[in-house]
Amino acid sequence: MNTRSMIFTLYGDYISHYGNKIWIGSLIRLLEEFGHNSQSVRAAISRMNKQGWVQAEKSGNKSYYSLTPRGVRRIEEAARRIFKLKPEAWDGKWRILMYSIPEEIRNVRDELRKELVWSGFGTLSNSSWISANPLENEVYDLIDKYKIEDYVDFFVAEYNGPKENIRLVKKCWDLEEINNRYQDFIQEFSQKYIIGKNLILKGQMSDADCFVERTKLVHEYRKFLFIDPGLPEELLPDKWLGAHAASLFSDYYKELAEPASRFFEEVFKEGNLLERRDEDYDVLEHPFIMD
Repeated sequence: MNTRSMIFTLYGDYISHYGNKIWIGSLIRLLEEFGHNSQSVRAAISRMNKQGWVQAEKSGNKSYYSLTPRGVRRIEEAARRIFKLKPEAWDGKWRILMYSIPEEIRNVRDELRKELVWSGFGTLSNSSWISANPLENEVYDLIDKYKIEDYVDFFVAEYNGPKENIRLVKKCWDLEEINNRYQDFIQEFSQKYIIGKNLILKGQMSDADCFVERTKLVHEYRKFLFIDPGLPEELLPDKWLGAHAASLFSDYYKELAEPASRFFEEVFKEGNLLERRDEDYDVLEHPFIMD
């Protein structure tokens, strides 16, 4: 598992609920559980700093890292998506973003495409992206972030044919492939859930093991944010497995939560003043996600 990606996972699922700041030594210790060494952790956190996801501060001879406002916003958006157990009702409208970004700033165009995919947009045609979800705020944030107001047009509209809305879905997303990925997830983690639950019940799974397993669970499930557009139920196929996968994820996450958090706290308090914000923390409301 990529070091940078694992750091994002830890910030979203743990660190953001404990004051949003961690000593680099504690971060290294946590990632050792997954086979990452000090050099790779320091290189990854430095890269995240340069990219604007985290910010560094010194206290004596210790270096601490916290999420930037940009990082916090991304995690909060991802958390809303990953723990949504079922799709919301659809208002029947499509959000359509069209752009014509000059070649001389193609790096902006490339970054915008990545952001749109992550947000759940699909390509209807070249430089034309659509989503069935109410992402107006996200779109305007992207326009402002990349300063591209001169190159884009944004519409909220209904599809009036000549065919059905589902035709747009099939044109923009490969739901069969996404469903197959959900099937793979369900097959793998259904067995792990049964085994893990039994081991925890018998006291045969350590806190460290639960920490590793919960982090891997979140790390794998969050990958769906990059492929599943989160379509409303009205636009999904009859045998859609997304809800089943979400329920399995939630159940296993809750089973692992308490012992996993105990291990994290034990490592975290070695370098940080433990400031768990219990009034803000709920294992069902504040998981992470990003990358």
